[in-house]
Amino acid sequence: MKKISFLIKLKRENKLEIVEASPEVSQSYLKKSESHFESAKILMRENMLEESVSMAYFGMHHSLLALLFRCGIKCENHSACIILLKELFQEENLEKEISSAKSQRIDKQYYTDFSINKEDCRDMLKASEKFIFKLRSAIKSLNKEKIDMYREELPESLE
Repeated sequence: MKKISFLIKLKRENKLEIVEASPEVSQSYLKKSESHFESAKILMRENMLEESVSMAYFGMHHSLLALLFRCGIKCENHSACIILLKELFQEENLEKEISSAKSQRIDKQYYTDFSINKEDCRDMLKASEKFIFKLRSAIKSLNKEKIDMYREELPESLE
């Protein structure tokens, strides 16, 4: 219930809304996702591990935005996007993967009392690559009926 209240608040602030479904915007976010993921690999090779973790997460996040925009859902909040992945798309495992990546990104980006090694970073990149692949597959499998269903279910869950 707390999650739904949060989504309702974002809807009232116009940070979560139904928009026109856009394959073009979705494709743009997929390109951005791929660019961030490639940057994460380069940063890891250069031993810039904190930055690599951030870019790996943003690769995941942008692929999630691609899924949402493909369905005509605009969401301007990272946590809300993740909630929608679980609640609307019924992707509990993927929700756990991106939630973990988000936590790692926040730890590495904002705090100093952590340790990271190349193996941890490599694991994050593997998880990111797998997540992005799964979301690309989900986007490809979307048809008009599924998109319409998600668009209809979102407002119902926010009443």
